[in-house]
Amino acid sequence: MIIAIDGPSASGKSTTARCIAEILGFIHLDTGAMYRAVTLGLKNAGIATDDEKNVRLIIDKMEIQFDASNKILLNHVDVSSEIRTADISSRVSAVSALPFVREKLVKTQRLIAGENSCVLEGRDIGTVVFPNAEFKFFLIADIDVRARRRLIELEKMGESKTISDLIKDIVKRDELDSSRILSPLIQAKDAILIDTSNLTIKEQINKIINLINHNK
Repeated sequence: MIIAIDGPSASGKSTTARCIAEILGFIHLDTGAMYRAVTLGLKNAGIATDDEKNVRLIIDKMEIQFDASNKILLNHVDVSSEIRTADISSRVSAVSALPFVREKLVKTQRLIAGENSCVLEGRDIGTVVFPNAEFKFFLIADIDVRARRRLIELEKMGESKTISDLIKDIVKRDELDSSRILSPLIQAKDAILIDTSNLTIKEQINKIINLINHNK
């Protein structure tokens, strides 16, 4: 079974997907983390996104995996914390828009999920990666709520930004993700829309679990 959870940044996808996977005994595949890992790899190598030749070369050499505890590994190194910084967040949309990056990662995602029951989260899971997923959900939230959630994440990592700056960052990323030609951020026609603005994590998890159980 494939459960697709899509939506913009800070809408609650990651925590919700992880918990649902734990409850159902499925694999949790954080596709956004995969794009962030590529972004980190390019940054560390000093390669700009418009340097197509060198981006292709380094992408071919990158190994992106999840370990037993679902931490993401870039070339066998745990980068779970590094990929969540504000700097990587500001860069990842441009990297995600590169066709050859998406081609490589979508192939990897389909390979992993094709052999297992998975909960996948991202921006194009229900529209491109697994358009025939048994269950599709699209999470949204008010932008000020999303900014506060992002601030909490950054503070846990010892970083900080103003709410107004975070709102600007989120608006910019939404525009980039929604306007890109390849695999834009859009709600699949058959996806269930869930507004998480006023829901706790527990409430949104229970809502999705109940919908899955009701429609099995």
